[in-house]
Amino acid sequence: MPRGRYSLHDPHDHTPLAEEHFHCAPGPSGWRYVSQLTTPTGDHTGSVDLALDDLGRPLRLEIHAGDWQVRGAALDGISWVRTDPTGTQATEGNVRAHAFTGTSPAFLVATARLLRLTPSSSATRVRLVALTDPVLAPRTVDQSWALVDRETHATDNGPLIVDAYQVTALDTGEQHTVHLAGDVVLSAPGIELEDLQTPPSTFG
Repeated sequence: MPRGRYSLHDPHDHTPLAEEHFHCAPGPSGWRYVSQLTTPTGDHTGSVDLALDDLGRPLRLEIHAGDWQVRGAALDGISWVRTDPTGTQATEGNVRAHAFTGTSPAFLVATARLLRLTPSSSATRVRLVALTDPVLAPRTVDQSWALVDRETHATDNGPLIVDAYQVTALDTGEQHTVHLAGDVVLSAPGIELEDLQTPPSTFG
């Protein structure tokens, strides 16, 4: 069960945004990721609880940011309920999409798990519901993912396979690279792995 800490920062000016303390693990029905977020000064600011089925689809998502909350799942596309800070109103949403995305590293692992690309695969288009900070506003985005490199590194715990994905935002053409090792993000725009107490899990 990987357990560790990511630092999140603005990918453009590198302003520190939060630290995400996480643990995750594959299970008989899929994969689950749980995290708590704190500000750079240590104040609690949110949480993520994401469970995937064995095909990488979101069985359940519960995400908090400040006083905002979104609960969602793969149901007739992607469905969610977003609750305002006062708790007096809830808005429902549903779009024809494949999964959720957002600032948490969990969503990068989830998208890679959903697509199951190989180095010989062509770039694959995916439609995602992005939950944008700081109020978890839902926005539908289209991306293209391609697995452009796979390297094996020798470690004390055995070989570590690192996948490099090229992710393209189809509305702007902006591209960036995401490096994953199993269910851990090694690097991505706005994300740095600061501490990892146990090795990444590998998916079957």
